[in-house]
Amino acid sequence: MPDHPRLSRLSNILQNARRRIRARRARPLPLGVSVRHGGVRFSIFSQHATALRLVLFADEHAAEPERAFDLNPDLHRFGDVWSVFIEGIGPGQVYAWQAFGPFDPENGHRFDDGKLLVDPYARAVVGDYDWNVKGYRHDCPHEAPRSLVLDDTYPWRDNRFLRVPWEDTIIYEAHLAGFTKDLSSGVEHRGTFDGFIEKLPYLRDLGVTAVELLPIQAFPPHENVNINPVTGERLTNYWGYSTLAFVAPHPPYGTGRSPGCEVEECKRFVDACHRHGLEVILDIVFNHTAEGDTTGPTLSFKGLDNRVYYLLDTDKSKYKNYSGCGNTFNCNHPFVREFILDVLRYWVVEMRVDGFRFDLASILGRDTDGTLMDRPPLVERIAEDPILRGIKLIAEAWDAGGAYQVGSFPGTSWSEWNGRFRDDVRQFWLTGHGTASALATRLAGSEDLYGVRGPRHGINFITAHDGFTLRDLVSYDRKNNDANGEHNLDGENHNNSFNHGVEGPTVYGPIRNLRLVQMKNLLATLFLSQGVPMVSMGDEIGKTQHGNNNAYCQDNPMNWFHWDLLDPVSGEGSEHHHPRDHAEARYLHGFVRELIRLRRECPGLRRRTFFSGQPDPVVPDVTWHGPSSPDEMEWDSPLRILGMRLGPCEGPGRFDRRLELLFCAEPVQVEFFLPTDVSWGLVLDTADLFGQPAIQLDGPLPPVRSRFVLRGPCVVVLAELPG
Repeated sequence: MPDHPRLSRLSNILQNARRRIRARRARPLPLGVSVRHGGVRFSIFSQHATALRLVLFADEHAAEPERAFDLNPDLHRFGDVWSVFIEGIGPGQVYAWQAFGPFDPENGHRFDDGKLLVDPYARAVVGDYDWNVKGYRHDCPHEAPRSLVLDDTYPWRDNRFLRVPWEDTIIYEAHLAGFTKDLSSGVEHRGTFDGFIEKLPYLRDLGVTAVELLPIQAFPPHENVNINPVTGERLTNYWGYSTLAFVAPHPPYGTGRSPGCEVEECKRFVDACHRHGLEVILDIVFNHTAEGDTTGPTLSFKGLDNRVYYLLDTDKSKYKNYSGCGNTFNCNHPFVREFILDVLRYWVVEMRVDGFRFDLASILGRDTDGTLMDRPPLVERIAEDPILRGIKLIAEAWDAGGAYQVGSFPGTSWSEWNGRFRDDVRQFWLTGHGTASALATRLAGSEDLYGVRGPRHGINFITAHDGFTLRDLVSYDRKNNDANGEHNLDGENHNNSFNHGVEGPTVYGPIRNLRLVQMKNLLATLFLSQGVPMVSMGDEIGKTQHGNNNAYCQDNPMNWFHWDLLDPVSGEGSEHHHPRDHAEARYLHGFVRELIRLRRECPGLRRRTFFSGQPDPVVPDVTWHGPSSPDEMEWDSPLRILGMRLGPCEGPGRFDRRLELLFCAEPVQVEFFLPTDVSWGLVLDTADLFGQPAIQLDGPLPPVRSRFVLRGPCVVVLAELPG
């Protein structure tokens, strides 16, 4: 039977009273906390502090410190590193730092010895803070988050990394909590690492190979001061792009069984993903922190050494804001550079993650003045670091300061979110601005962007967490962000979306059918393209955010995965969904699963190199053509119609012969002439709805004639029949 919480705290207090706690000198490295026999060593960086104080608390609920130790610069400082060994304490100790120095914003210093500061190397944090309408509550220091000493050893079942080749990788972008937070998930601990583990068989069955998680590093969910004008409820920071502690998992993603339990549970989650054949990629935010601008709170970096950790303006009382979030992390300061590398190494070595997606990664290439560099030392160091070599590195190759480096992000080891793919594919299917030539470039792997590197350097996507969901992309002409409390001024205005005749949801059958076909067209284009496909959580079941294209603050069913959509229902539907929603969700889910299987069965869709267009040895590896000729393409035609024939490609998979990929975005019937030297079978026709399997992958393929009629808009895949 577990101890009563109050009795446990009383026991801790009595033990603390009996134990002998004292401080002595300690070695400066490594930074952070090291549990040693008889005590704990603390080490922290501050170049400009005049003194530091280590504050200990009896437990995570204590309002006042139990003990404090002042670090003597003559005894406890090695260069810019301060360290101390505290005898008589161990794992479970709650602590914070106080830094002494000038509060001199004009010279970039913001020391405030009244603030309790989180250790930048803290592996776990406890407590929270509330950024109210007047800013951080300066008069309530006991409400500040604190750091926790952990013994975080873990019995890994398998130390190996999966190392899935890029050409075989299929990424599923997900929110750790939102995946299981809805009651329909049926898991024991909703919105946690443990809850996600229960749903890993779903992802394995879907066929994806990697989970890319929105930030799971500790962040302050209560920093948002806006009110939902519809419900009257205060909004949150749901996405997590506002880091407080870079090596500490977000506490609410744990079960709460004990302080710091989220660390072990995060490791268990990564371990379980690997056992299910799934790599784990973390979205990580080094472009800014949770401390905001001059009006923001002092939580860690700002109070330890503001001039070192942040890019300051010419007026050093203000911050450069290339992140759009108030401050910019000083990534190429020599110490901050080492700190970032330490963070990445920790997640790889201690947490066993397989890669990172770097939010607003162009900031990694800005020097200490904010200028973009040709060969940023940090970007090169990450790629060539002996611990990090071989992991997956993905750059969001732009920032809020005007940098746009898609196709030119420095370093040959990096892959990039291909925003050009998203825009060109959307324009082809949903607007009058798309062209067949632009689509052909994206289908072929974006050689215009990655010609010196290869197709795998482009992460192709139609949607992501930021923007419309797939269903909303075909259902709304305009964003509908009123629920964010910002008068619909936030979010992207240029979405390349199309509502197909009605804004928002409708029960009108023809429009719903057309929207479903268009979702299939977009998904088919994604998985038939060279490069690495990424699908956003919920798109495989037609998730809607009701037109909100910036749902960063919506921790509610708008953002959550609705597992009940996959359940069969009666003709009346379910409590929250129309019966057609269930039918479409189940159909779309099967379609995505079969698309992934089709990609796996077609080695020609997973090339490591770009097409040459030359015969090898007889048949070209790719042939572009229009409807009237199987071998010629009229690139000047204004019609959004395209044929792409892939030559034979060696490799495992059923479809290693020639493939015909036909794309028609026009709402017309089009007759395509096919090569007559072989017979063709139908694999996929997105114009078909419900009546037959979404994709023909089992059994003999239905034969087609050499004059094949498409019913646009649609995507058709034909395969050369054997014999």
